[in-house]
Amino acid sequence: MPAVLGAIGAAAPAPTTFPGLMSAVWQWIQRGYIRLVSPVADWLVKRGVKPNTITTTGLFCTIAAGVTFASGHISIGGWILSVTAVFDVLDGMVARRGGLESKFGAFYDSTLDRIADGAVLGGFTVFWASGTARHSLAMVVVCLFAIVGSYLTSYTRARAEGLGLDARVGLVQRPERIVLMAAPQALFGLAFDGLVLKAIVTLLAVTSWITVFQRIAYVRRATAEAAR
Repeated sequence: MPAVLGAIGAAAPAPTTFPGLMSAVWQWIQRGYIRLVSPVADWLVKRGVKPNTITTTGLFCTIAAGVTFASGHISIGGWILSVTAVFDVLDGMVARRGGLESKFGAFYDSTLDRIADGAVLGGFTVFWASGTARHSLAMVVVCLFAIVGSYLTSYTRARAEGLGLDARVGLVQRPERIVLMAAPQALFGLAFDGLVLKAIVTLLAVTSWITVFQRIAYVRRATAEAAR
């Protein structure tokens, strides 16, 4: 992320399309967020806090958010997840600034990220599967598609990297997924009879699968060109 952000200079051409504009806005948000948490990362490095400890703490907080979603307290769960998202940034920053980067650390972080995704989406699934007035079989199915799509999004990138390809392409990366699972829920909860929540989870499911197919297409093109 820092390399990407560093490449965005003041002299960069202004985006002329809506996707370009949205990308510029997202990058601006990322830059501001990194500046905000940077002092916290430095403080943790000075006190010898290990990156894996931060990653583990983030996982438990994310599980707490998933349990909160499952219990029907959608807005509270959204706020918990919004705060928890800082751990996703801090562990990597602390590892780099403290000279603690390792292959196991990267593996551990990626593994726990998958558990965290499953905990949040699993929470939504339990919420709609419960025998309450909010029960919705259709949304349970959507959640299952979102879970599979989320895992495939990560798997296709990892498998591509195993082939020597950088498949960080696609409509939605993990940071965007976290924002979609956190911010709208924190702000709207079950507003409009839960339509906002349903729309967000459906959007997550659709965009995850679009990203999967984009990565499959990318790897197909890359391997075909390499075979020529």
